Amino acid sequence: MASIGHVAIGMAAGRWWSTRSQAPTSEAMLAWSALSLCPDLDVVGMAFGIPYGAPWGHRGATHSLLMALVVGASTALFRPHGAPAPPRARPRAMRALLATAVMASHGLLDAMTDGGKGVALLWPFTPARFFLPWRPIPVAPIGMGFLSGEGARVAAWETLVFLPFFLFALWPRRSHPLS
Repeated sequence: MASIGHVAIGMAAGRWWSTRSQAPTSEAMLAWSALSLCPDLDVVGMAFGIPYGAPWGHRGATHSLLMALVVGASTALFRPHGAPAPPRARPRAMRALLATAVMASHGLLDAMTDGGKGVALLWPFTPARFFLPWRPIPVAPIGMGFLSGEGARVAAWETLVFLPFFLFALWPRRSHPLS
C-alpha cells in the first residue's frame, strides 16, 4: 500500500475520537494517522540487514494482530498531554479499542494488496504470512520507486478507494446554534 489508505483510516478515527473526547480535530487526526502508520516502522530494519521475510522484517511482527492488541491496550495506560484524568475507565477503554482497531487495520489492509510476501497476522503463533482472499489494493513500489508512474497509479487508486474515509474526516462540522 502507498500509506494513503492508512492515513485515511487514521484521519477518520481521529475525527470520530475528537467528537467524543473534545480533542482538537486536527491534532486527533494527526495522532491517529501516526498510529495507523506505526507498523511500517519495520522498514527501518532493512537498513540494519533484517530481511523482508524475517519475523521482524517488513510486514512481519509489527503488522500482527497481537501487536495491534498490545499497542492498543497500552494506550489505556496513558492520557493525552494536558487532558484531565477521566473520572471513569470508559474513555480509556474506548481509546484502547479504537487504537487496537486502527493498528489491526494496517495489517489487514496490507493483506489485501496484490504483492509482497504476505503479512504475519498471526505472529508469534506462526511465522506464516497471509493474504486475504480479496486483494483489491495494488502494492506500492518501495522507496524511490514510489516516485514513478506506477507509484502515481497506486496513489490515485488508493485515494479513490479510501475517499469515503477522507470525506468523513474532512467534512465540515455543523455548527450548533447557541441557546
